[in-house]
Amino acid sequence: MPGNRSKSEKHDGAMQLRRDPYEVLGVSRNSTDQEIKTAYRKMALKFHPDKNANDPKAADMFKEATFSYNILSDPDKRRQYDSAGFEAVESDSQELELDLSNLGAVNTMFAALFSKLGVPIKTTVSATILEEALNGAVTIRPLPLGHFISKKVEKQCAHFYSVTITEEEARAGFVCRVQSSDKSKFKLLYFDREDSGGLSLALQEDSAKTGKVSSAGLYFLGFPVYRLDQTLNSIAAAKDPDTSFFRKLDGFQPCELTELKAGTHVFAVYGDNFFKSASYTIEALCAAPFTEEKENLRIIESQILSKRAEMSKFETEYREVLAQFTEMTSRYAQEMQAIDELLKQRNEIHASYSVVPLKRSSSKSRSKSSSKEAKDEDQTREKRNMRDRPRKKKWYNIHLRVDKRKAC
Repeated sequence: MPGNRSKSEKHDGAMQLRRDPYEVLGVSRNSTDQEIKTAYRKMALKFHPDKNANDPKAADMFKEATFSYNILSDPDKRRQYDSAGFEAVESDSQELELDLSNLGAVNTMFAALFSKLGVPIKTTVSATILEEALNGAVTIRPLPLGHFISKKVEKQCAHFYSVTITEEEARAGFVCRVQSSDKSKFKLLYFDREDSGGLSLALQEDSAKTGKVSSAGLYFLGFPVYRLDQTLNSIAAAKDPDTSFFRKLDGFQPCELTELKAGTHVFAVYGDNFFKSASYTIEALCAAPFTEEKENLRIIESQILSKRAEMSKFETEYREVLAQFTEMTSRYAQEMQAIDELLKQRNEIHASYSVVPLKRSSSKSRSKSSSKEAKDEDQTREKRNMRDRPRKKKWYNIHLRVDKRKAC
């Protein structure tokens, strides 16, 4: 009957109803990461709940586009899907991005609670901000190269900055960094200029707590610079600590852009806090004075990539040994139980070689009865000794003979 379908059957039915992610986003199978990202952002902006509050179909399209993008934006999941379809993709590990500007107060409180517990919530930039940027209706402040600006941005709002770099500075590399001394939650955004004059979101980096501050940075150094998505590991950690360990570097993926051309570029700081504004300091730097740091970054990221490959091999070995250990531990417990049972049966057989009924009594009663018997035996022995002992004459029992014929 339809009402008695198992969870697996319902899950299979849901997977059959899903459309091809490439079809959903309107891209080909050989599309680049940037083309996929651009297609998703156009759909997200079109069907965003902020712009379609009373349209359930738009909400479904937004969720479908987000789900499809979560598959195609991850190289491993995209490869798995291309080879084996939805069966190869763990649907319950797909984290959905949330737009806090559309959440009610209660849901926002729950999201804040999870964040406090250390579970990062992946959020999107408000559609209102993206639409204003696309229409060129945002205020852009200049940010001089080599300087910093400290501000406070309200929740779900953004401050836009323009940075101008020369050909020489572009070749040397460019870095934009933001940090918050009070560990505020924010996003660092980079926008492309459209032919219409508007701005479209190209990159975003979520802040992460490092020591006494929260920080985010975008590095354009002329070679692939990687960034680490912490949400992937947090989801794995919720399932299994071992999985968390082996998936710790899965979110280590290269940034889409490796360098910027000479000209003016636009960045923004987006307030991603749940209830309060975000204090921050933003700075734009030319990488020319940081030659040693650039080389060290290239070396350490190469080592991280090698370590990620090693961990994949080590996980296979670890799982095999762990399975053997679990099997041996289970057998150890079974063998111990079997030995104890055999010894118990042996003792019962030994005890059966007897015709004397065993009287069981408590240790307290046995101690009382034994002490009473000992006392009675002592009294009997003493009476017997007194009876057998010859009687001694007392001085008042001495018989005195008196001659009545003599006068006293």
